[in-house]
Amino acid sequence: MDSVQEMKGASIVVETCAAIEAGEDVLVVSDWQVSDVAERVAAAAKERDANVTMTLMDPREYDGNEPEESVAAAMLEADVIITPVHRSITHSEAAAKATENGARLISMVKFTDEQLIRGGLYADYEGMREHCEEMGRKFGEASEARITTPQGTDVTVGLEGQDGNAHPGIADEPGAFTALVHIEANIAPVEGTTEGTVVFDGAIPNLDIGVLEEPVVMEMEDGAVTSVEGGTEAKTIERVWNEHDDPAVYNIAQLAVGMNPECPDFNGWFSNDHGRYGNVHFGIGTSSNLGGTTRAPVHFDAMMAEPTLELDGEVVLEDGEFTFF
Repeated sequence: MDSVQEMKGASIVVETCAAIEAGEDVLVVSDWQVSDVAERVAAAAKERDANVTMTLMDPREYDGNEPEESVAAAMLEADVIITPVHRSITHSEAAAKATENGARLISMVKFTDEQLIRGGLYADYEGMREHCEEMGRKFGEASEARITTPQGTDVTVGLEGQDGNAHPGIADEPGAFTALVHIEANIAPVEGTTEGTVVFDGAIPNLDIGVLEEPVVMEMEDGAVTSVEGGTEAKTIERVWNEHDDPAVYNIAQLAVGMNPECPDFNGWFSNDHGRYGNVHFGIGTSSNLGGTTRAPVHFDAMMAEPTLELDGEVVLEDGEFTFF
Protein backbone atom coordinates (compact mmCIF):
# COMPACT_ATOMS: atom_id res chain seq x y z
CA MET A 1 0.00 0.00 0.00
CA ASP A 2 0.99 3.62 -0.49
CA SER A 3 2.05 4.84 2.96
CA VAL A 4 2.05 8.48 1.84
CA GLN A 5 -1.55 8.26 0.67
CA GLU A 6 -2.52 6.36 3.81
CA MET A 7 -1.14 9.23 5.89
CA LYS A 8 -3.14 11.67 3.77
CA GLY A 9 -6.29 9.77 4.70
CA ALA A 10 -5.28 9.65 8.36
CA SER A 11 -4.73 13.41 8.25
CA ILE A 12 -8.31 13.88 7.01
CA VAL A 13 -9.48 11.95 10.08
CA VAL A 14 -7.59 14.08 12.59
CA GLU A 15 -7.77 17.48 10.87
CA THR A 16 -11.13 17.65 9.06
CA CYS A 17 -13.17 15.13 11.03
CA ALA A 18 -11.81 15.43 14.58
CA ALA A 19 -10.42 18.99 14.37
CA ILE A 20 -7.58 18.04 16.71
CA GLU A 21 -5.56 20.94 18.11
CA ALA A 22 -2.11 21.07 19.65
CA GLY A 23 -2.02 20.00 23.29
CA GLU A 24 -5.27 18.05 23.26
CA ASP A 25 -5.34 14.62 24.87
CA VAL A 26 -6.13 12.12 22.10
CA LEU A 27 -6.92 8.46 22.80
CA VAL A 28 -6.80 6.00 19.89
CA VAL A 29 -8.65 2.81 20.86
CA SER A 30 -8.01 -0.21 18.67
CA ASP A 31 -7.43 -3.96 18.55
CA TRP A 32 -4.92 -6.13 16.75
CA GLN A 33 -7.17 -6.57 13.68
CA VAL A 34 -7.23 -2.84 12.89
CA SER A 35 -3.95 -1.76 14.45
CA ASP A 36 -2.32 -0.66 11.16
CA VAL A 37 -5.01 1.98 10.63
CA ALA A 38 -4.81 2.97 14.30
CA GLU A 39 -1.06 3.56 13.99
CA ARG A 40 -1.59 5.85 10.98
CA VAL A 41 -4.25 7.84 12.82
CA ALA A 42 -2.11 8.12 15.96
CA ALA A 43 0.85 9.32 13.89
CA ALA A 44 -1.30 11.93 12.14
CA ALA A 45 -2.58 13.19 15.51
CA LYS A 46 0.99 13.39 16.81
CA GLU A 47 1.91 15.53 13.79
CA ARG A 48 -0.61 18.07 15.10
CA ASP A 49 1.28 18.19 18.42
CA ALA A 50 -1.47 16.42 20.33
CA ASN A 51 -0.79 14.26 23.39
CA VAL A 52 -1.50 10.86 21.88
CA THR A 53 -2.14 7.56 23.64
CA MET A 54 -2.90 4.38 21.72
CA THR A 55 -4.39 1.34 23.43
CA LEU A 56 -4.97 -2.14 21.98
CA MET A 57 -7.56 -4.54 23.38
CA ASP A 58 -8.89 -7.89 22.27
CA PRO A 59 -11.61 -7.51 19.62
CA ARG A 60 -15.07 -7.51 21.15
CA GLU A 61 -17.30 -10.51 20.39
CA TYR A 62 -20.17 -8.44 19.00
CA ASP A 63 -20.80 -4.85 17.98
CA GLY A 64 -22.19 -2.96 20.94
CA ASN A 65 -20.14 -4.82 23.56
CA GLU A 66 -18.32 -2.78 26.20
CA PRO A 67 -14.57 -2.12 25.91
CA GLU A 68 -12.14 -3.29 28.60
CA GLU A 69 -12.63 -1.49 31.93
CA SER A 70 -9.19 0.09 31.68
CA VAL A 71 -10.04 1.42 28.22
CA ALA A 72 -13.37 2.79 29.45
CA ALA A 73 -11.55 4.61 32.26
CA ALA A 74 -9.05 6.10 29.81
CA MET A 75 -11.90 7.31 27.60
CA LEU A 76 -13.11 9.52 30.46
CA GLU A 77 -9.77 11.38 30.47
CA ALA A 78 -9.56 12.19 26.75
CA ASP A 79 -10.48 15.29 24.79
CA VAL A 80 -10.76 13.27 21.57
CA ILE A 81 -11.37 9.52 21.15
CA ILE A 82 -10.85 7.78 17.82
CA THR A 83 -11.84 4.11 17.63
CA PRO A 84 -10.44 2.07 14.72
CA VAL A 85 -11.79 -1.27 15.98
CA HIS A 86 -12.97 -4.55 14.50
CA ARG A 87 -16.20 -4.54 16.53
CA SER A 88 -18.00 -1.28 17.20
CA ILE A 89 -18.06 0.17 20.71
CA THR A 90 -20.15 3.09 19.48
CA HIS A 91 -23.28 1.94 21.29
CA SER A 92 -21.49 1.04 24.52
CA GLU A 93 -22.11 2.66 27.88
CA ALA A 94 -18.43 3.63 27.92
CA ALA A 95 -18.87 5.69 24.74
CA ALA A 96 -21.98 7.37 26.13
CA LYS A 97 -20.22 8.33 29.36
CA ALA A 98 -17.20 9.67 27.47
CA THR A 99 -19.25 11.98 25.25
CA GLU A 100 -21.33 13.08 28.24
CA ASN A 101 -18.00 14.00 29.82
CA GLY A 102 -17.22 16.24 26.84
CA ALA A 103 -15.04 14.01 24.67
CA ARG A 104 -15.32 14.18 20.89
CA LEU A 105 -15.72 10.65 19.55
CA ILE A 106 -14.90 9.37 16.06
CA SER A 107 -15.91 5.79 15.28
CA MET A 108 -13.98 3.85 12.59
CA VAL A 109 -15.19 0.26 12.47
CA LYS A 110 -13.40 -2.39 10.37
CA PHE A 111 -11.44 0.37 8.66
CA THR A 112 -8.79 -0.93 6.24
CA ASP A 113 -5.62 0.57 4.81
CA GLU A 114 -7.41 0.81 1.45
CA GLN A 115 -10.13 2.96 2.98
CA LEU A 116 -7.47 5.48 3.97
CA ILE A 117 -6.62 5.79 0.28
CA ARG A 118 -9.96 5.95 -1.52
CA GLY A 119 -13.72 5.97 -1.08
CA GLY A 120 -15.99 7.66 1.41
CA LEU A 121 -13.22 9.20 3.52
CA TYR A 122 -12.63 11.65 0.68
CA ALA A 123 -16.13 13.13 0.80
CA ASP A 124 -16.81 16.85 1.07
CA TYR A 125 -17.76 16.75 4.75
CA GLU A 126 -18.18 20.50 5.12
CA GLY A 127 -20.29 20.66 1.97
CA MET A 128 -22.59 17.86 3.13
CA ARG A 129 -22.80 19.05 6.73
CA GLU A 130 -25.72 21.42 6.20
CA HIS A 131 -27.74 18.74 4.40
CA CYS A 132 -27.01 16.18 7.12
CA GLU A 133 -28.00 18.63 9.83
CA GLU A 134 -31.17 19.54 7.93
CA MET A 135 -32.08 15.87 7.71
CA GLY A 136 -31.52 15.57 11.45
CA ARG A 137 -33.83 18.53 12.03
CA LYS A 138 -36.50 17.01 9.81
CA PHE A 139 -36.37 13.81 11.85
CA GLY A 140 -36.70 15.78 15.08
CA GLU A 141 -39.65 17.84 13.85
CA ALA A 142 -41.68 14.85 12.65
CA SER A 143 -44.28 12.85 14.54
CA GLU A 144 -44.21 9.79 12.29
CA ALA A 145 -42.09 8.24 9.56
CA ARG A 146 -43.20 5.81 6.90
CA ILE A 147 -40.76 3.78 4.83
CA THR A 148 -41.71 1.86 1.69
CA THR A 149 -39.68 0.05 -0.96
CA PRO A 150 -40.43 -1.73 -4.26
CA GLN A 151 -39.32 -4.95 -2.54
CA GLY A 152 -42.26 -4.86 -0.12
CA THR A 153 -41.23 -2.75 2.86
CA ASP A 154 -44.11 -0.86 4.46
CA VAL A 155 -43.46 0.26 8.02
CA THR A 156 -44.39 3.18 10.24
CA VAL A 157 -42.26 4.62 13.04
CA GLY A 158 -43.36 6.94 15.84
CA LEU A 159 -41.02 9.90 16.33
CA GLU A 160 -42.96 12.46 18.35
CA GLY A 161 -40.85 14.14 21.01
CA GLN A 162 -37.61 12.54 19.86
CA ASP A 163 -34.53 14.54 18.82
CA GLY A 164 -32.95 13.93 15.43
CA ASN A 165 -29.20 13.40 15.27
CA ALA A 166 -26.75 14.56 12.60
CA HIS A 167 -23.46 12.70 12.22
CA PRO A 168 -21.83 14.61 9.35
CA GLY A 169 -18.38 13.05 9.58
CA ILE A 170 -17.19 15.97 11.71
CA ALA A 171 -16.97 16.08 15.51
CA ASP A 172 -15.55 19.49 16.38
CA GLU A 173 -17.55 20.38 19.51
CA PRO A 174 -17.31 18.94 23.05
CA GLY A 175 -19.48 15.85 23.37
CA ALA A 176 -19.90 15.47 19.61
CA PHE A 177 -19.99 12.04 18.02
CA THR A 178 -19.65 10.91 14.42
CA ALA A 179 -18.81 7.75 12.54
CA LEU A 180 -16.59 7.55 9.48
CA VAL A 181 -17.44 7.49 6.70
CA HIS A 182 -21.17 7.48 7.24
CA ILE A 183 -22.43 11.08 6.89
CA GLU A 184 -25.65 9.94 8.52
CA ALA A 185 -28.76 11.45 10.09
CA ASN A 186 -30.72 9.30 12.50
CA ILE A 187 -33.28 9.21 15.27
CA ALA A 188 -34.31 6.80 18.02
CA PRO A 189 -37.99 5.85 17.49
CA VAL A 190 -40.46 6.19 20.31
CA GLU A 191 -40.22 2.86 22.11
CA GLY A 192 -42.98 0.46 21.13
CA THR A 193 -44.24 2.33 18.05
CA THR A 194 -42.60 0.69 15.03
CA GLU A 195 -45.09 -1.44 13.08
CA GLY A 196 -44.94 -3.20 9.72
CA THR A 197 -42.86 -5.27 7.35
CA VAL A 198 -39.28 -4.45 6.37
CA VAL A 199 -37.44 -6.10 3.48
CA PHE A 200 -33.71 -5.51 3.84
CA ASP A 201 -32.08 -5.88 0.43
CA GLY A 202 -28.88 -3.84 0.78
CA ALA A 203 -26.41 -4.87 3.47
CA ILE A 204 -26.03 -5.80 7.11
CA PRO A 205 -22.51 -4.58 7.92
CA ASN A 206 -22.52 -6.09 11.41
CA LEU A 207 -22.37 -9.75 12.40
CA ASP A 208 -19.88 -10.36 9.55
CA ILE A 209 -22.76 -10.49 7.06
CA GLY A 210 -21.99 -7.66 4.60
CA VAL A 211 -23.80 -7.23 1.27
CA LEU A 212 -26.96 -9.34 1.27
CA GLU A 213 -27.13 -12.22 -1.18
CA GLU A 214 -30.86 -12.52 -0.63
CA PRO A 215 -33.36 -10.32 1.21
CA VAL A 216 -33.92 -10.52 4.93
CA VAL A 217 -37.57 -9.93 5.87
CA MET A 218 -38.53 -8.80 9.35
CA GLU A 219 -41.95 -8.31 10.88
CA MET A 220 -42.04 -5.54 13.47
CA GLU A 221 -44.76 -5.08 16.09
CA ASP A 222 -44.91 -2.81 19.13
CA GLY A 223 -41.41 -1.57 18.42
CA ALA A 224 -39.70 -4.96 18.25
CA VAL A 225 -38.82 -7.62 15.69
CA THR A 226 -41.24 -10.52 15.96
CA SER A 227 -39.93 -12.67 13.10
CA VAL A 228 -37.03 -12.83 10.66
CA GLU A 229 -36.96 -14.79 7.42
CA GLY A 230 -34.43 -15.27 4.63
CA GLY A 231 -31.38 -17.37 3.87
CA THR A 232 -28.14 -17.84 5.76
CA GLU A 233 -28.10 -14.18 6.79
CA ALA A 234 -31.41 -14.53 8.64
CA LYS A 235 -30.13 -17.68 10.33
CA THR A 236 -27.04 -15.78 11.52
CA ILE A 237 -29.24 -13.10 13.07
CA GLU A 238 -31.40 -15.69 14.81
CA ARG A 239 -28.33 -17.48 16.16
CA VAL A 240 -26.92 -14.28 17.65
CA TRP A 241 -30.25 -13.35 19.20
CA ASN A 242 -30.65 -16.83 20.66
CA GLU A 243 -27.30 -16.47 22.39
CA HIS A 244 -28.71 -13.60 24.46
CA ASP A 245 -31.55 -14.12 26.89
CA ASP A 246 -32.58 -10.48 26.66
CA PRO A 247 -35.67 -9.09 24.87
CA ALA A 248 -33.78 -5.83 24.28
CA VAL A 249 -31.95 -7.42 21.33
CA TYR A 250 -35.21 -7.20 19.31
CA ASN A 251 -35.74 -3.50 19.98
CA ILE A 252 -36.09 -1.16 16.99
CA ALA A 253 -33.48 1.31 18.16
CA GLN A 254 -32.69 3.58 15.26
CA LEU A 255 -34.00 4.95 11.98
CA ALA A 256 -31.23 6.36 9.81
CA VAL A 257 -30.30 7.54 6.33
CA GLY A 258 -26.88 7.34 4.70
CA MET A 259 -25.74 10.53 2.94
CA ASN A 260 -22.16 10.09 1.69
CA PRO A 261 -21.99 10.81 -2.08
CA GLU A 262 -18.62 9.02 -2.24
CA CYS A 263 -20.38 5.79 -1.19
CA PRO A 264 -22.62 5.13 -4.20
CA ASP A 265 -22.84 1.33 -3.83
CA PHE A 266 -22.92 -1.36 -1.19
CA ASN A 267 -19.47 -2.95 -1.37
CA GLY A 268 -19.03 -4.87 1.89
CA TRP A 269 -16.97 -2.22 3.67
CA PHE A 270 -18.58 -1.69 7.07
CA SER A 271 -18.53 2.10 7.06
CA ASN A 272 -19.23 2.46 3.33
CA ASP A 273 -22.43 0.45 3.62
CA HIS A 274 -23.67 2.57 6.53
CA GLY A 275 -22.98 5.76 4.60
CA ARG A 276 -24.11 4.48 1.21
CA TYR A 277 -25.91 7.45 -0.33
CA GLY A 278 -29.70 7.27 -0.16
CA ASN A 279 -30.03 4.11 1.91
CA VAL A 280 -32.42 3.88 4.86
CA HIS A 281 -31.48 1.56 7.67
CA PHE A 282 -32.79 0.38 10.99
CA GLY A 283 -30.61 -0.18 14.04
CA ILE A 284 -31.76 -3.07 16.20
CA GLY A 285 -30.73 -3.30 19.85
CA THR A 286 -29.38 -0.34 21.86
CA SER A 287 -31.12 3.02 21.48
CA SER A 288 -29.91 4.81 24.62
CA ASN A 289 -26.85 6.37 22.93
CA LEU A 290 -29.14 7.94 20.31
CA GLY A 291 -31.92 9.34 22.49
CA GLY A 292 -33.87 6.19 23.36
CA THR A 293 -34.12 4.25 26.60
CA THR A 294 -33.03 0.69 25.71
CA ARG A 295 -29.60 -0.84 26.29
CA ALA A 296 -29.01 -4.23 24.68
CA PRO A 297 -26.01 -6.59 24.72
CA VAL A 298 -25.73 -6.49 20.92
CA HIS A 299 -26.60 -3.93 18.23
CA PHE A 300 -26.63 -4.16 14.44
CA ASP A 301 -27.87 -2.17 11.45
CA ALA A 302 -29.65 -3.39 8.32
CA MET A 303 -30.05 -1.43 5.06
CA MET A 304 -32.58 -0.95 2.27
CA ALA A 305 -31.35 0.02 -1.19
CA GLU A 306 -34.29 1.86 -2.83
CA PRO A 307 -36.31 3.37 0.01
CA THR A 308 -38.93 6.07 0.01
CA LEU A 309 -39.05 7.93 3.33
CA GLU A 310 -41.98 10.11 4.34
CA LEU A 311 -42.03 12.32 7.42
CA ASP A 312 -45.56 13.35 8.37
CA GLY A 313 -46.53 12.76 4.75
CA GLU A 314 -43.66 14.78 3.24
CA VAL A 315 -41.46 12.72 0.93
CA VAL A 316 -37.84 13.52 1.85
CA LEU A 317 -36.30 10.53 0.06
CA GLU A 318 -37.84 8.91 -3.01
CA ASP A 319 -36.44 5.65 -4.38
CA GLY A 320 -33.10 6.45 -2.77
CA GLU A 321 -32.89 10.09 -3.93
CA PHE A 322 -33.21 13.06 -1.57
CA THR A 323 -35.89 15.58 -2.48
CA PHE A 324 -34.89 18.58 -0.36
CA PHE A 325 -31.43 19.39 -1.77
